[in-house]
Amino acid sequence: MKAIAVDDEVYMLETLQEAVNASNDIESVAAFTSCSAALAYAAQNPVDMAFLDINMRGIGGLGLAEKLLELQPGCKIVFCTGYEEYAVSAFQLHVSGYLMKPITPQAVQKEIDHVKGVKTTEKLLTVQCFGNFEVFYNGEILPFKRKKTKEFLAVLIDRNGAGMTAKQICALLFPDGMDNAKNAAYLRQLVLDLKNTLKRIRVEDVFRHDIPYYRVDPNLIQCDYFGFLQTGRPKFRGEYMTQYSWAESTCGLLQF
Repeated sequence: MKAIAVDDEVYMLETLQEAVNASNDIESVAAFTSCSAALAYAAQNPVDMAFLDINMRGIGGLGLAEKLLELQPGCKIVFCTGYEEYAVSAFQLHVSGYLMKPITPQAVQKEIDHVKGVKTTEKLLTVQCFGNFEVFYNGEILPFKRKKTKEFLAVLIDRNGAGMTAKQICALLFPDGMDNAKNAAYLRQLVLDLKNTLKRIRVEDVFRHDIPYYRVDPNLIQCDYFGFLQTGRPKFRGEYMTQYSWAESTCGLLQF
């Protein structure tokens, strides 16, 4: 496959280009620091996959993706971004993937394998987001010691692999303005409880704590929300994590 990599930060572009080049499935990768240069190249050359930073000068990664797909409808788009980004607007383009920085060759290869239809990882958990939020393991509802632990996991699922700081999580879990120190202490209990819950069923790899960020690994989770973002299936009927008021903003975005 022929690929392009686009990032307006030179160091990040070099890292991305090296990660893409590391794949045996990539015949060549052209690197660009501007959207206009990437479009000029795509107008004259075949591009099978495009790895694009979202936050770039000019039209940005989302705008670049739209124009690339106009030029080459068969091109597979993979967005690359930092923890602050939110994935819903990106996946409205039905792109092929969403990578979190720093980009690694292993993460790039997973996206390439996804495009090729290669099953690389067994899904460890099944999560239902449409309607009430629910978590299943081996077809059975997974019990949680605390309701807030389950909600903590729901918050991370909502971010689709993007990292969140303790402060960001507390703002959602404790909106009534409890003492910040108490909130932080309670969150530490929830982190331990979630780790123990997942460890008990031997799926602890689902949860990641890359200080200072908390996240889940979407590659290890079978989830209707993730499936909808990637393919538009299953059909969204207007209900999303209905027991959590903070999920209303995502529910609104999913309806566009």
